[in-house]
Amino acid sequence: MRILIFGPNGSGKGTQGALVQKKFGIPHVESGVIFRDQIRKGTELGKKARESIDRGELVPDSTTIPMILARVQEPDCRKGFLLDGFPRNLPQAEALDLALGEAAMSLDYVIEIVLARADAKKRIMGRRLCVKDNNHPNNVNIRSIEPKEVGGKLVCRVCGADLTTRADDQDEAAIDKRHAIYYDKEGGTLAAVAYFASKTGPDAPEIVQVDGRPGVEEVSRSLQEKLAT
Repeated sequence: MRILIFGPNGSGKGTQGALVQKKFGIPHVESGVIFRDQIRKGTELGKKARESIDRGELVPDSTTIPMILARVQEPDCRKGFLLDGFPRNLPQAEALDLALGEAAMSLDYVIEIVLARADAKKRIMGRRLCVKDNNHPNNVNIRSIEPKEVGGKLVCRVCGADLTTRADDQDEAAIDKRHAIYYDKEGGTLAAVAYFASKTGPDAPEIVQVDGRPGVEEVSRSLQEKLAT
């Protein structure tokens, strides 16, 4: 099962991706992890990526796509993979699709977690981190996982530990910049989603859209049901 997953920052894409990965028993292929692995190994592609990063530039598609293609052709991906974090724009979607086709590979599903930009931003700024366990979800803007209040202080809803915030979760300018790329329907990430949705023929993936507004369990249930059909 070869799956590509999309969703804006704040949509719960990482959580849902992990559940999909577990359901199908396939590796979670993340572009950022691939970069770090190739750089650590000192491969030719890793060296090129490092050069771009050291110059403060984005790693070009001519380097990124061969990295991803090499990763999804490794033995652990024989049964499929979940690709996350790439493509981020229309040209990358077109280039990735071409590269997969040349490798005689096609996507089975393209998942899109749909969430309005304002809601995504609100969720990001509402995230709170448990100091004991980052896997304890807390968010002041999501009723189902609101922190508990003890003695006038918000604490982890799971274990009662103190909560902290990530600096970048409170940086509105940074959030807006990331979301500007994702929600761009002309050339950004939503344009990439539309590209795959427009494909026809036997190699066209099935597009699975899920409403990202409900809680984690509700979104997961909806997604799992659609993937089971």
